[in-house]
Amino acid sequence: MTEKSLLTALQLRLEHRFTQMGLLQQALTHRSFSVDHNERLEFLGDAVLNLAVAHMLYEALGALPEGDLSRIRAQLVRQDSLHKLALGLDLSALIRLGEGEMRSGGPRRPSILADALEAIIGAVYLDAGFDAANALVRRLFEQVEISPAMSAAAKDAKTALQEWLQGRKMQLPQYEVVQVLGAAHQQTFEVACTVVEKGLRVLGQGASRRAGEQAAATAMLRMLQPSSAS
Repeated sequence: MTEKSLLTALQLRLEHRFTQMGLLQQALTHRSFSVDHNERLEFLGDAVLNLAVAHMLYEALGALPEGDLSRIRAQLVRQDSLHKLALGLDLSALIRLGEGEMRSGGPRRPSILADALEAIIGAVYLDAGFDAANALVRRLFEQVEISPAMSAAAKDAKTALQEWLQGRKMQLPQYEVVQVLGAAHQQTFEVACTVVEKGLRVLGQGASRRAGEQAAATAMLRMLQPSSAS
């Protein structure tokens, strides 16, 4: 299929026809391909996505406290969730990447696809306003069952570790980036998590500092929770 036909098919899946096609093309352009890339649209789309999801949760789960709503929103807009939605839209076939990124598996990389989806949301916002972008977000999440039970599942490892320590009147954990491995376009962050009162220090790795911190927090919880029964 030609690029034009692929873009037409994508607009059908999005249920939004762009009046400014350049916005859609930019949203699908990684910085490795062109200086006219999608990072600014991603920044905008992230804000629109968070507002749209917050409004959706406020309507569906308005009785829940703010903390629970925040955790559920974080679960819905995290990279893994957006990656799955991007795969459903077949964005991997449309992402424009430089040769190095293409050779290193860029079209399948979760971070690139998730960022592109956020950029598309930003592009729809610029093309047709918030109502159109909000409608797109609601269509993207219409197959996701949203319920109060998601709050417990949405609690990430860093939050769970913090609450475990606070419940025992201990200091908050300390996180430190130990080293950054790999080339600039495909880095791995090694992060240390320390719990001072227990004299424990563990390491975690991830594709970003945040992911490394989550991995380290998960490892720390595995060490601590057997003792929580005592």
